[in-house]
Amino acid sequence: MDAQNRFSGPVTVFQERRLPERATPAGYAALIHAYGLSVPLPRTLSAIGARHRLTEAECWRIYTPRHAPEASLEAHLIFALKHEGVDLAVLKRLFLATGAGAIEIIVKAAPTGSYARRIWFLYEWLTGSRLDLPDAVRGVYAEVVDPKLQYAASGKTSSRHRVKDNLPGTPDFCPLIFRTELLERFLAMNLRERAQDAVTAVPRDLLARTAAFLLLKDSKSSFAIEGESPPQDRIQRWGRAIGESGKQPIDLDELLRLQRIVIGDARFVHLGLRTEGGFIGEHDRDSRMPIPDHISARHEDLGALIAGLTAFDRMVTPQLDPVLAAAALAFGFVYIHPFEDGNGRLHRYLIHHVLAERGFNPPGVVFPVSAAILERIDDYRRVLEDYSSRLLPLIEWQPTESGNVRVLNDTGDFYRFFDATAHAEFLFECVQKTIEHDLPEEAEFLRRYDAFRGKLSLVVDMPDRVSDLLFRFLNQNGGKLSQRAREKEFAALTEAEAETIQRLYAELFAPESGR
Repeated sequence: MDAQNRFSGPVTVFQERRLPERATPAGYAALIHAYGLSVPLPRTLSAIGARHRLTEAECWRIYTPRHAPEASLEAHLIFALKHEGVDLAVLKRLFLATGAGAIEIIVKAAPTGSYARRIWFLYEWLTGSRLDLPDAVRGVYAEVVDPKLQYAASGKTSSRHRVKDNLPGTPDFCPLIFRTELLERFLAMNLRERAQDAVTAVPRDLLARTAAFLLLKDSKSSFAIEGESPPQDRIQRWGRAIGESGKQPIDLDELLRLQRIVIGDARFVHLGLRTEGGFIGEHDRDSRMPIPDHISARHEDLGALIAGLTAFDRMVTPQLDPVLAAAALAFGFVYIHPFEDGNGRLHRYLIHHVLAERGFNPPGVVFPVSAAILERIDDYRRVLEDYSSRLLPLIEWQPTESGNVRVLNDTGDFYRFFDATAHAEFLFECVQKTIEHDLPEEAEFLRRYDAFRGKLSLVVDMPDRVSDLLFRFLNQNGGKLSQRAREKEFAALTEAEAETIQRLYAELFAPESGR
């Protein structure tokens, strides 16, 4: 096919996405169409419209005619890198489709051009193949990832290409995050400093108890997200593991250790990396046919993917903002879903791991991120589906006799390379809530509780376990002792004592009745 004829003219629909106006796909959209690439579509696609102003609508950015690239591989690649950033999944499949020769032609035509040298580097980095080109000898060193578009690592020099490799990962695992107004606002907040201020504001005698409550709250919430209500000892055991997060580097042995802790009774669960396919979803009630919402990485790819996660944790997380790094690592893990069970709780553990490892949490304090996620569970699911919904149509699979799935095509790159922007925005919102609301509110609750206990002792003398039970009754019943409680557990209270106790509770907890 003639190169120019590969590229589409104006369209109103592109791969089931309707454009806001009739326009010509450009950049990644043009390349995906021209080379028939089976890849997750970028969240935002580009096209060239007829109007002389740039517009954005839903998942499209419509550029003006003056932005239009020539109908060629080189022009659309440069347009993509310039305006859309680096999409490693698309580029990997594109390079496999074009072959080495087409990329060599681009570099030979502009050996000192920054875009040509970036394309050259990305080809060799992604494919592991060396092009038949001599090392570059001229040209200003160019950054592979444009830091004005996407968050990047500090980078290391590649003298062969005369570029600065600032990709935040390795060929085994490298999610990317776009700069957005929301993320820039979060970064400007300096939440790490706010976290320290929040802790400083809590009296020292309350801080340890507050931290313990928050840790237990997070552990309970992480199980609740999975729809589980385990025994208290299992919740506490997982809470202790969370409290130790960040102290050990993440590798396969550490993940296996954590899986054993989170599972508890493993008699009916295969521990360790999956040895078959995996999916999240339901089964048809009659045929037991899988109905997946998400299909996990192939078990054949798990070794390389876990190695990529390990390298990311060791090499990249120190270079990125802690919340950005936590989002990339943790959501990458949950998409891979390497284990038969325990993936969701380990995914949220990895958030704590990165935050603690980077010193984001004040010493001894774990912010209940899982509790914040649980409160926004619908948003959490939408964020997970942000990528899963684009990934699922590309996976070829067949059901197994056991009701599982067997993936038939090569999908490893889709778990190595994904856009973690929406995940980072969501995680920042959750972290902000834990710092600005959960910690101070929990500390204030304990302060009022201590005050209630102190004033209660002036009214009636009772053991701690009884006063705790009294408080729970009041808290669950809007500050009033129910008729049942008055007649049974607290029948010994006089009418005057009961009224005084209820008044004390109202003075301290009326704004938070029912907590």
